[in-house]
Amino acid sequence: MSRSFPPALLGAMSLGACAQPADPSPVQPSPAQPAAAARAAPAGSPEARVREALGQLMPGVQPDYVGAAPFPGFREILLDGQVLYVSDDGRYLMQGQPFDLQTRQPAASAGLMEYRRSLLASVPAGERIVFAPPNARYTVTVFTDIECGYCRRMHQDIAEYNRLGIAVEYLAFPRMGMASEGFRNMVSVWCAADRRKALTDAKSGKPVPRKDCTSPVAMHYTLGQRVGVTGTPAVFAPDGTQLGGYVPPAQLRAALDRLAGADGQAGGR
Repeated sequence: MSRSFPPALLGAMSLGACAQPADPSPVQPSPAQPAAAARAAPAGSPEARVREALGQLMPGVQPDYVGAAPFPGFREILLDGQVLYVSDDGRYLMQGQPFDLQTRQPAASAGLMEYRRSLLASVPAGERIVFAPPNARYTVTVFTDIECGYCRRMHQDIAEYNRLGIAVEYLAFPRMGMASEGFRNMVSVWCAADRRKALTDAKSGKPVPRKDCTSPVAMHYTLGQRVGVTGTPAVFAPDGTQLGGYVPPAQLRAALDRLAGADGQAGGR
């Protein structure tokens, strides 16, 4: 059943991304939940108070993830793909991705990034459409749609991303939902004998020859909702950091360099 959020909790799209409809297809349950999402909160703890407050606002709500926020006094929540922040006393709620002015990156807790990282890492390599240079310095996972203008713009720059040492691994996110023509077209792309060519043709506006097979498109879409995708493209670093929507090649390389410097590692997958 699709969850009905109060108006104040409706998601905001990222800059440089094509918006998802306000009433998307419901997130499907996953057979295995990460431990951080499933553990019980000690009575009287900030997490317990936050869960109680959310339950009063939306009876029956079960967040996918609750953990310490990247700033004091708040819990960070992932709820049906939306990132929320609730004060430790359960009184105040904020929505939207905070931005760290020192690192110049979207701020997220280590726990939330690990939750995202584990979900993204669960997608087999054979289910991704990969555009990579030899000896890539960085690898990003990108949820993409074939009709979104920003997705097409990003793909037009794919050679430049590769030239800068960035491998792009696409997952499917038909933003109009699983009942849309876009969903059927993305299934055809993933079922094509040459997925890379089929994706490039589709993003160039060419007709998509109808194909049918057991494809991962529905699973990608559900996973995208669970990690917080609200628009396409949605770019994720290997550690689970969401780097935004469309980011020009040089800016993306700079962001990955900063992230690698902060982590003390190269950032490759």
